Amino acid sequence: MNPVDINAVKSYLLGLQESICQSLEALDGGAHFVEDSWQRELGTGRSRVITNGRVFEKGGVNFSHVQGSKMPASATASRPELAGRSYQAMGVSLVMHPNNPLVPTSHANVRFFIAEKEGEEPVWWFGGGYDLTPYYGFDEDCQHWHQTAKAACQPFGEQLYPKYKKWCDDYFYLPHRDEQRGVGGLFFDDLNDGDFEHSFAFMQAVGNSYVAAYQPIVERRQDSPYNEQQREFQLYRRGRYVEFNLVYDRGTIFGLQSGGRTESILMSLPPLVRWEYQWQAEPGSPEEQLTHKYLRPHDWA
Repeated sequence: MNPVDINAVKSYLLGLQESICQSLEALDGGAHFVEDSWQRELGTGRSRVITNGRVFEKGGVNFSHVQGSKMPASATASRPELAGRSYQAMGVSLVMHPNNPLVPTSHANVRFFIAEKEGEEPVWWFGGGYDLTPYYGFDEDCQHWHQTAKAACQPFGEQLYPKYKKWCDDYFYLPHRDEQRGVGGLFFDDLNDGDFEHSFAFMQAVGNSYVAAYQPIVERRQDSPYNEQQREFQLYRRGRYVEFNLVYDRGTIFGLQSGGRTESILMSLPPLVRWEYQWQAEPGSPEEQLTHKYLRPHDWA
């Protein structure tokens, strides 16, 4: 079994943040990411945020490395055997909210967790994935997103894409709305196949494929004309994004319970959003098609 190399993971994650920011900044062609490095008792981080861009209304690509002497409740609820261990957690997490409602919002995250206790073997795992949240559905966008995700998984086994695609559909689901947050993608957690280098390589494959999955979709839609009604629908649908992140998202809950930096944890929330009481889409409209067709688990690849 390969030894755990925390420094290699951290170096990769910092480089991933840098390369993704460079790609998205070039794609926007107007605004630049502003960096905010921070240090707290429990860890350090590097937050990068872009606002009021040509393409992106708001986006953030965050790196954090936090540690503590006691596992947070959100982690030990499903892994009670880890109670009492010290831990380190590091990852890159990003959310991009576009101006144009025909461009989907995207989210990605890759992370590493290690729990240690004197006299015992460390317990470690990788997690991550990415998912797409359109406001107006286009088959070719969904197909490209999922085909890229499938290709990233392919070298590691035929079974991984369908497994992690289903996990993503199950995870990004709002029970109180009985609907998916978006069209899914990949979600994996607790990845430890006994070989650190192999597990690490899979996490890297997912992280490295995000830009290839998202950039062509943005380029295809960013200059499409849209009207005020479509913009208002985008803001209405962003409400679902907020509901999921504040109520169900593991990363948000873990960040808050572990004493993380609130500004960075809540970076994922959109700058503008609206809720409307008992709003209903026009029958047969693209707005109705979003929930009736696209926000249903589907074999896009």
